[in-house]
Amino acid sequence: MTTKQFIVLGLSFGLIACSPKTYTNISSGKGYEFFSYKPNQEVKISVHRGGGDLKGYPENCIESFAYMAKTIGKPNRPVIIECDIDLTKDSVMVMMHDATLDRTTTGTGKLIDKTYAELSPYRLEDNMGNVTPYKIPTLEDVLRWGKNKVTFTLDVKRNVSFAKVVDMIHKTGMGDYAAVITYNAQDAAKLTKLDPNLMISVTIRNQAEYDRLRELGVPDNRMVAFVGVKEPDADLYKFLHQKGIACILGTLGNLDKQAAAKGDQVYKTFADNGADIMSTDRPLEIAKTLYK
Repeated sequence: MTTKQFIVLGLSFGLIACSPKTYTNISSGKGYEFFSYKPNQEVKISVHRGGGDLKGYPENCIESFAYMAKTIGKPNRPVIIECDIDLTKDSVMVMMHDATLDRTTTGTGKLIDKTYAELSPYRLEDNMGNVTPYKIPTLEDVLRWGKNKVTFTLDVKRNVSFAKVVDMIHKTGMGDYAAVITYNAQDAAKLTKLDPNLMISVTIRNQAEYDRLRELGVPDNRMVAFVGVKEPDADLYKFLHQKGIACILGTLGNLDKQAAAKGDQVYKTFADNGADIMSTDRPLEIAKTLYK
């Protein structure tokens, strides 16, 4: 296939992927109704970096998000897109995991050294190094695209202030569709002060981490608990569920590898043990296993 044919094919896929079903189940004004725990609820899939491991679909890319929405989302179960926010030299928030452009784009160098206009010639690459026709999207573009289509967990990189992200969530009217990821109780408390209605992904691997969050004023009904990248004790699931807190199990990494080696039915065991959301690099495999 020639380069020109590849680009045309990629654009065709993108147009198909960018027309997913419209989801309305979380447009009631209360994001916690989607992100909170409910008994006997269906497990939700959180796509790590929004994809990247499929040929032609890069990570942190609207076209990849749309493909996931179209492929594994349903009206009563929109897919969760976990994606990364970083900053350009001229303070534009864009979707990028790495501090440098080299791995995921046709560009080189540090993102923070480039203006948004300077990113325009670059194209995104998938995780196998295939160049695609797709550009680096802004956070604003992503949020506006995602309304009534998907939900988001937003991973905020060090160059970006939480206040700037919260302002963009407000500007785009996406408070009902997004949770912001934090890695410590202090940041979770900061977000609670910025917007007490915002859902927050918090790390809770034990009782002490939960207690610290509560001490700093983070309410139960705004928490989504990331319980780690290995299965926690059953008691932790039970404790959090009693408080209405949904639990995210990070299968990305070792647990995904375990499933690939032992069989994808392992994901059903994770769900039976208490995982409400699985953050994964193998979303299609989990969907085939759990959504029969």
